Amino acid sequence: MKSKRGVTMQDKDFTWFLKHYDEFFEIYGHSFLVIKNEKIIGVYDSFKKAVETTLLTEDLGSFIIQECNGDESAYTVQIASMSFQ
Repeated sequence: MKSKRGVTMQDKDFTWFLKHYDEFFEIYGHSFLVIKNEKIIGVYDSFKKAVETTLLTEDLGSFIIQECNGDESAYTVQIASMSFQ
């Protein structure tokens, strides 16, 4: 199913992050990477620090922050529900 909003730069950045995930983990270890336009513009040890520091120079919504911890739990979410309606 195609998204109604089209492909955003954030979508491209996330795809780029996934493609290079193992390489990034090897270089940066467990960290939070700030990515904009398929470039890492910051590396931080906490999500909070990544947000606070990046917002000093970048507009909200113009970048993504991805945890890099060496396995897929950094970029996947499992949602369980006992009730589907």
